[in-house]
Amino acid sequence: MYKEKYYYFDTNRIKKLNFVVIMFYLLFGIVSARLYYIMIVKSDKYHNMAVNLWERERAIKAPRGIIYDRNGVAMANNIPVCSISVIHNQIEDEEAVVRILSNKLDIDKDIIRKKVQKRSVREKIKSNVPKEVADEIRTYHLKGVMIDEDYKRYYPYDTLASKVIGFTGGDNQGIIGLEVQYDKVLMGENGSINTLTNARGIEIKNAKERRIEPKNGKNLYTTIDINIQKYVEQEAQNALRRHKAKRVCIISMNPQNGEIYAYADIPEYNLNKPFEINNDLNYEQNSGEDNSTKKNEPTLDDYNKMWRSFCLNDTYEPGSTFKIVTATCAFEEGVLKVSDGFYCPGYKLVQDRRIRCHKAGGHGQQSFKEGIMNSCNPVFMEVGARVGTDRYYEWLQKLGFFEKTGIDLPGEANSIFHKKENVHAVELATMSFGQSFQITPLQLLRSVSAIINGGKLVTPHFGLYITDENNNIVQKLEYKTKNNVISKETSEQMKELLEAVVSEGTGKRAFVEGFRIGGKTATSEKLPRSRKKYISSFLGFAPANNPKIITLILIDEPVGTYYGGTIAAPVIGGVYENVLPYIGVSREQSIEK
Repeated sequence: MYKEKYYYFDTNRIKKLNFVVIMFYLLFGIVSARLYYIMIVKSDKYHNMAVNLWERERAIKAPRGIIYDRNGVAMANNIPVCSISVIHNQIEDEEAVVRILSNKLDIDKDIIRKKVQKRSVREKIKSNVPKEVADEIRTYHLKGVMIDEDYKRYYPYDTLASKVIGFTGGDNQGIIGLEVQYDKVLMGENGSINTLTNARGIEIKNAKERRIEPKNGKNLYTTIDINIQKYVEQEAQNALRRHKAKRVCIISMNPQNGEIYAYADIPEYNLNKPFEINNDLNYEQNSGEDNSTKKNEPTLDDYNKMWRSFCLNDTYEPGSTFKIVTATCAFEEGVLKVSDGFYCPGYKLVQDRRIRCHKAGGHGQQSFKEGIMNSCNPVFMEVGARVGTDRYYEWLQKLGFFEKTGIDLPGEANSIFHKKENVHAVELATMSFGQSFQITPLQLLRSVSAIINGGKLVTPHFGLYITDENNNIVQKLEYKTKNNVISKETSEQMKELLEAVVSEGTGKRAFVEGFRIGGKTATSEKLPRSRKKYISSFLGFAPANNPKIITLILIDEPVGTYYGGTIAAPVIGGVYENVLPYIGVSREQSIEK
């Protein structure tokens, strides 16, 4: 009899089987996803890693952009040099390598041998090797010695405008000055040569190279006129020696747009040897320190003093040149007229203080015009009191004294003023003739430029435009200006008064026959007053009726005569005698002293 068969399914076994199948597909999916991620998404990364294993990269250095003056004269350029390095695995004759490199590079053999024996991918021996020396090493065909082309910064005029241009480090990156301010512009992009190697890292002969071309840095055209710069530096150097001063600074600028034609801060330093102390520096002599105690090795402080730019990084009491600002504020406030009368007995009593004039016997009765021509302190103390502290500070704000000028150099200092609530009658009196506060020379230059150009507050600057490697202009540099900070009427009045200071007053030693020159002298006593050290200065502009150039000179700690009208004004007169015809200002034969 037929018996019916029954099949029973084991549900546990089925569940286990399903689990295995699911896990299989899950793991398969994970592996597939991972393979997709590695082979597709990250293919470039792993391809580059593989390439790096069988390729050796050698850099092709990009030349740094050139810094030009406004006429296209190169002030910072490049010269070809080489970098010498060794690859341990490729060296066949170690002793020959050590002997030749030591001889040609003037490096001790033990130092060379230590680097040659180091089992590294590549060991640098020396950078900035002159090309002719590198070419001599090439003639020996030394296995394992690599010679790469490089560039070294070169400054054709050595010390010219050193505090402006600055210099680069061993890696060709900017350190100070325009070199660091415009580093991203000037710095190019390095290229490379990639050669195939075997498992030991030895280059395979006749294998194809992969080459990535470098991108040259862009060029910077500046506002500096190298001819004006040379002459200004010459005059500053002469003044430094004549008066045995600590330093002499001269800045010449276009007051209409802030373009700086020349910037001398003497003593300068050699840009091609920036770590070689300038023997003309006399900081110790003028500070009263004993030179015999000076260390043989230069300190970081020595370098900072040599590289530091007084007009940019430091502040000073401007003295009587600031009377230009005080007078401007008073005219704008309507509290002063040129014909106003004043009396100077040689001092002025302010509360419990007797503040003296530079002329001990006083100037007697005088108009304001005569007061500014005589640079009379009591006159300006009265003028400052008429303006008042609140309004005085508002005008200082408008004229840019509470902010940096924005010049395109790193490390600019800012002014130091009393808090307004701490300014009382005595403080206001001393401020009115340029004492008891500190500003930078650039702030003064900027402010007075606005006063004589009709009221436009410009930004002093050096950058003009940027060009590519073919000298095509790719960017014109622009700077902030503020219009109408003072009225044109006040501007015209101040130009007329300051021209009288040069033609008839304390600035007469800056007079040049045939040219209309305006300006103001100053003699400021440095802190602490007990040292009896002075800064003699003169700020002059021309032509007085339509200024095309403004120049400020500071003679720091002159020996002997120290009055600004006596020693500073003649220097600017000498500068303008030569520079004004150069920039196209014609003599007017009717202009006589």
